[in-house]
Amino acid sequence: MMTDKLTGDALLALFEALSNPHRMKIIAILVEGKQYVSQLAREAEMSRPLLYMHLQRLEKAGIVKTEMKISGDGKAMKYYELLPFDFHITPEMIREATKTLTIKKKEGKKE
Repeated sequence: MMTDKLTGDALLALFEALSNPHRMKIIAILVEGKQYVSQLAREAEMSRPLLYMHLQRLEKAGIVKTEMKISGDGKAMKYYELLPFDFHITPEMIREATKTLTIKKKEGKKE
């Protein structure tokens, strides 16, 4: 993933995905290679429902991908893999990406 051509919405999804310590831990685990979801949940020390929520954010940001495989005994197994990325973010890139934002901040929402 390259940041120089991201839309505003994609850049925002990227920032949101990386701004969580649980998601950072998932990335750190996946650096070692693809993981079966149950093993990933054990290593990340979180429930599968919570893990899935974080993985969805990482997928939306284009940081991880999923793959279904069938085990020798016919069981469907879901694997997650880290996609290669190299982020170089500049003020000019943010300025250009901001022009394409479609996500509107809710009025009255506190930071």
